Amino acid sequence: MLNEAVNLENSLGTGEGPERRVRDRGATERAILAGAKGLLAEEGFQNFGINAVARRAGCDKQLIYRYYGGLDGLVEAIGADLGTWVKDRIPEDAGGMFLLTYGDLMERLSLLLLDALRNDPLMRRILAWEISENTEQVRRLSEARSKALALWLERMRGSLAPPKGVDAAAVNAVVIAAIQHLVLAGAAGGQCAGLSLKTPKDWEKAALALKRIVRGVYG
Repeated sequence: MLNEAVNLENSLGTGEGPERRVRDRGATERAILAGAKGLLAEEGFQNFGINAVARRAGCDKQLIYRYYGGLDGLVEAIGADLGTWVKDRIPEDAGGMFLLTYGDLMERLSLLLLDALRNDPLMRRILAWEISENTEQVRRLSEARSKALALWLERMRGSLAPPKGVDAAAVNAVVIAAIQHLVLAGAAGGQCAGLSLKTPKDWEKAALALKRIVRGVYG
């Protein structure tokens, strides 16, 4: 399907109408973005180049320059896409759960984030890069993800407030860091500090521990 979309795009200038061209461009842009994300998830920035992305997307590399302005523009597009990731994977509806307290909110966010990160190889890559690579590209992706998550929390919390005397910013940072480390450790070695993270039951145990920690602080 990607090749078909790109072949159509490469045929521009052959007398096809503007409506057809707009549609083909959109398909090609999506193919390039999907190819770039797949390449990053599998191989990282080390092999992230115009030629490699073009091969993965099945398109002429000139189309990457035309639509994204090169690698920097492509990284910007991936960063923008992370905002959509948060919206898609961490929905803003309560999912049938009544968010009556700040503890309810943080429990929901923690469990959704745990599940979302477990099922996204690219996001796990970005998390690993954050603690191992201090590059401009990594910073841009990290900032985009952090900003989207912060906006989610701000929209969802409304008038909900943490208990008095609790430094919510510090607590939430530690909780999120724990979630991220669990996911990375589980993906790398199937365990974390002696806790097995291989089966659905293992992850249910981790999720239950996470809920107890959140409730222990926020009630």
